[in-house]
Amino acid sequence: MDKVLIIVDAKVKAEGKIVASPVTEKMIRSLLEAIAQETPSFAIEIVTPPALRAQIELIRSAQHRPIYCPLTIQLPSSLPLPAQDIFRACQDIKARREWVAQKLAIKVNLGDSSLGNRWLPIIVQPEGLRFGEIIGEREIPNAYQQPAEVDKKLLKPLTSLAKKLIDSINAPPSVYLLQFTVVNGEIVFDRLWPFPAAPAIASLTHAEPNLYQLYWQCIRKHQLVGV
Repeated sequence: MDKVLIIVDAKVKAEGKIVASPVTEKMIRSLLEAIAQETPSFAIEIVTPPALRAQIELIRSAQHRPIYCPLTIQLPSSLPLPAQDIFRACQDIKARREWVAQKLAIKVNLGDSSLGNRWLPIIVQPEGLRFGEIIGEREIPNAYQQPAEVDKKLLKPLTSLAKKLIDSINAPPSVYLLQFTVVNGEIVFDRLWPFPAAPAIASLTHAEPNLYQLYWQCIRKHQLVGV
């Protein structure tokens, strides 16, 4: 039986129960539903990075490795994840910003990630890229909406930025979020997320397939078939 490891940022109680934030709970539930709908026979385990770190040697020696579904960017460096290099590249926020500023001459956030209040979903599939409608942050913390208003004249340079970023890290099939903001009518790049981070929950009530379904489809095909 194929096994899936959903990796999340959460606390673990003494009895082993994982306690996550409400937003993380929504992310987990959405991914669980996507897996159950398409591959009901798969066994699923939800783990935190520290718990996973303790299992790495066992995972490495196992005859069949699990399918990894990270919902956090904080992964053990020794994890035999096919997209480990991608996660490292996205963790290095400074390097990504320097690349965008130097290679593309696009403004970048010089502070922390609090400036980026818009997210462009990027779905990387073997047949090419797809873009979801832009997600925006509401006034309430951890509340998001899709679609969010952005000047139409920015859509072409935004998708061009996304394509070049994806190509620069040789990104495999998955769902990514390009975080940015708009200042004085110009795009300001913040960072690239290599999984459907918290803002993607806005897609759960959207008309199109939600981003967690697409994430599972991309991961399953890539890790099982090696697309």
